[in-house]
Amino acid sequence: MSIKLKLIILNFLEFFAWGAWLLSAGAYMYVTLKFTGLQIGAVYGTLGIASLFMPAIMGIIADKYLNAERVFGLSHLILGGLLFWLTTVTDFNTFYMIVFLISMFYMPTIALDNSISYAILERNNFDIVKVFPPIRVWGTVGFILAAWTTDLLGWKVGKEQFLVSAVASIVLGIYAFTLPAIPPEGASVKKSIAQRLGLDAYSLFKNKKMAVFFVFSILLGAALQVTNIWGVPFLEDFSKDYAGYFAVEHSVVIMTLSQISETLFILTIPFFLKKFGIKKVMLMSMAAWVLRFAFFGIGNPAGGFVFLILSMIVYGMAFDFFNISGSLFVEKEAKPSMRSSAQGLFMQMTNGFGAILGAYASGFIVDYYSKDGTRDWQTIWFIFAAYAVVITIAFALLFKYKHNPDEIGEVKH
Repeated sequence: MSIKLKLIILNFLEFFAWGAWLLSAGAYMYVTLKFTGLQIGAVYGTLGIASLFMPAIMGIIADKYLNAERVFGLSHLILGGLLFWLTTVTDFNTFYMIVFLISMFYMPTIALDNSISYAILERNNFDIVKVFPPIRVWGTVGFILAAWTTDLLGWKVGKEQFLVSAVASIVLGIYAFTLPAIPPEGASVKKSIAQRLGLDAYSLFKNKKMAVFFVFSILLGAALQVTNIWGVPFLEDFSKDYAGYFAVEHSVVIMTLSQISETLFILTIPFFLKKFGIKKVMLMSMAAWVLRFAFFGIGNPAGGFVFLILSMIVYGMAFDFFNISGSLFVEKEAKPSMRSSAQGLFMQMTNGFGAILGAYASGFIVDYYSKDGTRDWQTIWFIFAAYAVVITIAFALLFKYKHNPDEIGEVKH
C-alpha cells in the first residue's frame, strides 16, 4: 500500500468517526433528551475544555516518550468503548461526563493526525503544502458519508449515531498500529525541564506575529463551534412552518453541503497560500464567516432556500482557509522537534479556548432570544455575523505579516 493511500485511509476514518455525531448530537439532545440551550452548549463545550490540555499532553507524549501512531491508536480504542457507553444514558450529568471523556481522547487525535501525516510525508520527501491537502480532503469525505449515514437512516435524533462512531473508532484504533513508526524525535537529546514538559511550543508566543495569530485562532474557533452546535437544531425548528421541506426532513444532509464545499476549497489552499500569504487567506476566511452567519439569518427552507445553500458554500472557505491553512502555517513556523506540541497548541487555541467561548456564549444567546419554546433565529444569526465582522477588522489591523511566496511549499529538514 502506498504512503498516500495509507494516509488517505487514516484521515477518512478519523473524520468519519466524528462526522457520525458532531452535527446531529445537538438535535439528539434538543429533540430527544430535551436539554436546554445552555446544557447543549455545555456538552459541546467539553470539546473545548478537553482541548485546553489534552492535545498538549498527547503532543508531549508523542514528541518525547511514545510513538505518535501508538498514542493515536490507543486513543481511538478507548473512544470506541466510551461511545458505546454513551448510548446507555439519557440524564444530563452522566451524558456530560461521558462526552467530556470522549472529548479528552478524541480532540488530541486531530492534531496527532496532522503531525503523523506531516512526519510521514516529510520522511518520504513529499512537498507537504502541496501533497497534504488532497490527502486531508478524504477526511472531509469521511465526515460527509458518516453524517449522511446518520441522516438517511433516520438516526439524527437517535443514539445509533454514536454506535456508528464507536465502530469506526475501533477500526481506526487497530489500523493505526499498521502505520509507519513515528518515534519521539528528540528522545536521545538532552532537554531542559520546559522541553520535557512540552512547554517549548509556548515559546512561539514570544513572537508577536504568532501571539496575535493564536489569539485570533481562539476567536475563529468560537465561530466554528457555533454552526457545529446550532446548524441542525436551527433547521429542525423550521418543522413548525415548513414541515415536509427537504431542508427540514434532511437537515444533516443539508449541513454536510458545507463539508462538500470544504472538499473543493481545501484543494485551493496551496494556490491561495502561495499567491496571497496567510494574512489574506485568514481574512478571506473571516469574511466567509460573516456571510455564513448572515445567510443563515435570511434563509429558510422555501423562498430563502438559496441563502441556506449559499451559507453552505461559503463554509468551505471559512473553515479551510482558517483551520487547514493555520495548521500548515504553524508547521512552517515551529521547529520539527516540537511539531506535535505546536500542533497541539494550535488545537488548544481553536478547539479549546475558542470552542469554550463559542459553546457557552452561543448557548446563552440562543436561550436569551428564546421565548416559550420559540427561538428568534434571525436575530441570533445576525449577532454572530456582527461578531465575525468585528474580528475581521481587528485582524486586518493587528496581524503583521510579510508574505514571501518562495517560502510556501518548502519541505523542512
